[in-house]
Amino acid sequence: MGQARFSPYGPPLTGKARKLLLLGSGELGKEVVIEAQRLGVETVAVDRYEGAPAFHVAHRSYVIDMLDGEALRSLIEKEKPDLIVPEIEAIATQTLVELEDEGYVVVPTANAARLTMDREGIRRLAAETLGLPTARYAFADSLDELRAAVADIGTPCVVKPIMSSSGKGQSVCKTPEDVEACWTIAMEGGRAKKARVIVEEFIRFDSEITMLTVRSISGTAFCAPIGHVQKDGDYIESWQPHEMTEAQLAEAQRIAKAVTDALGGYGLYGVELFLAPDKVYFSEVSPRPHDTGLVTLGTQDLSEFALHVRAILGLPVPTIRLLTPGASRTLKASDAREAFVVTGIDKALALPNTQVRVFGKPVTTPGRRMAVAVATADTVEGARAAAADAAGCLRIE
Repeated sequence: MGQARFSPYGPPLTGKARKLLLLGSGELGKEVVIEAQRLGVETVAVDRYEGAPAFHVAHRSYVIDMLDGEALRSLIEKEKPDLIVPEIEAIATQTLVELEDEGYVVVPTANAARLTMDREGIRRLAAETLGLPTARYAFADSLDELRAAVADIGTPCVVKPIMSSSGKGQSVCKTPEDVEACWTIAMEGGRAKKARVIVEEFIRFDSEITMLTVRSISGTAFCAPIGHVQKDGDYIESWQPHEMTEAQLAEAQRIAKAVTDALGGYGLYGVELFLAPDKVYFSEVSPRPHDTGLVTLGTQDLSEFALHVRAILGLPVPTIRLLTPGASRTLKASDAREAFVVTGIDKALALPNTQVRVFGKPVTTPGRRMAVAVATADTVEGARAAAADAAGCLRIE
């Protein structure tokens, strides 16, 4: 799978430790850093703004423009990490490819980071190279090309920037009259300054799931499927396990294994799938822990973050156990604030079988995730209700 087996290492800050450099230091990266430090790894967190969540727990932190290849190379050559771990898409991935060629280890691979940053690359891999079932799609580099693509795909359809994250820039084009507005949304929400979009057929699906897929020295393993609800392309709540037929589960695992085998490396992938009455469709894949997988902090013996760190260190992952049904629900900001507090944590934690994670982001912006409530129960329905109740206690004031 392209990574060395585990070898012992010394304690952090001694020059003899394994060193992990995290590119992107949000709430998911913060949990990765915590899990890495539990195994004695020295951690370095990098992001484009000061006070990112993982900065609060890493041994060192840096603020750089990660799309600046020269700045990225300079920092990596200074720190000389054993593992370079991308946590977001907006990174100078060509620089990662070059650094990997020079002997650095990029998690899971530099090619995986490059392909999954670019919706065109991953969609062509899945549909054209691997022959996996996907929605019909087309690409457009201008407003006129978008009009033509929408006419070909038909409405309603989904318009997304080639490069974005957390649903930014995504919209549903309901009629041909919506094309110009969708183009504007995509240009404002995309990253890496690429005026290119993907137009996707609107799939009539019953539900969408995340299949967390772990590639480790032990082979490929799957977490129980995670159901989720998204709004404007960003997750609102998730639950585990999501109910599926045996045939659907087998097909979902087949698709997840095919795409992650093609991307390679060690680590945890979040494979997003649509479940339709007669078919399972591939949607997207993230080569890192997935936001919907925050639910695993309460449901599994090893969270997605613990699994990711084990895998990338070359440690075995012999089993993944689902301990209980559970659910997560996010707290999102409604406006922009530089001074705020999160209230209601005491009320949320007074509810049984509930956890809260406050991410510690320094400012709010409309729609930004600021915290999550995770709840467990005897049933998924009970866990979803409990998570909603707990998240409902939380306020940004």
